[in-house]
Amino acid sequence: MSLKEGKARMKITVLVENTSTGTLPSEHGLSLFVEGKDCRFLFDMGQTDLFARNANTLGLDLNTADFAVLSHGHYDHGGGIGAFLEKNHHARIYMSRHAFEPHYNGTEKYIGLDPRLQASDRIKYVDEQEEIRPGFTLLNPLHAKKFRNSEPCGLNMMEDGEIKSDDFRHEQYLLVEENGKRILFSGCSHRGILNIMHWFHPDVLIGGLHLSKFPLDESLASCAAALNAFPGTYYTCHCTGIDQYHFLKERMERLNYIHTGDTILI
Repeated sequence: MSLKEGKARMKITVLVENTSTGTLPSEHGLSLFVEGKDCRFLFDMGQTDLFARNANTLGLDLNTADFAVLSHGHYDHGGGIGAFLEKNHHARIYMSRHAFEPHYNGTEKYIGLDPRLQASDRIKYVDEQEEIRPGFTLLNPLHAKKFRNSEPCGLNMMEDGEIKSDDFRHEQYLLVEENGKRILFSGCSHRGILNIMHWFHPDVLIGGLHLSKFPLDESLASCAAALNAFPGTYYTCHCTGIDQYHFLKERMERLNYIHTGDTILI
């Protein structure tokens, strides 16, 4: 699939997503290889080394990536960190300072990162904001006003030895300003997709909407209406949920789904 918006200068290849429409294998997770006019980068690294194997199949050299970004500290986005460090010999991985804190689904299932990797000198820890290079900014609005409540949906963190609802302090977003557009990459949008749209007003949003546990009812229809009020285009995947996507798509003309192996041209 090739989706075009205007004169294409940024190419985004989906190395890993929950689904695949072609011959490439998929897994629960996300990894995107992005080729801009001035640089290449990897956004998230999936659950395993599958993203690297798929990149090889597609003829993409991960060693050409100038940097990598980890959206948040969950295994299905950062499980492939070690594989990236092996395949790329120079690029920094930008992640939140809180990414290696323990994270759980419920109280028993650990869904965090491999703590052995945090000693790598190639990891660059980010606080609330960091410009990687002109036009590429990482944003973590820890104190921004929320326009709508966001549910943790059973996701937790460990703080002071206690399991608590995750506040997603470890989640960050990459804003790319290129070709006169604001392109926002969001791994899972745990803080609420409507909050994220209010905070950043992107022209294009790429990533999961974290709606897979939402019932197909008026509340989701209300979310679709609110998203429609923004003029941007959405390319979604992963934690949005397939049923939820189809429900939203009936109400959102500018919503698209991306699968493993797909390419977006922006």
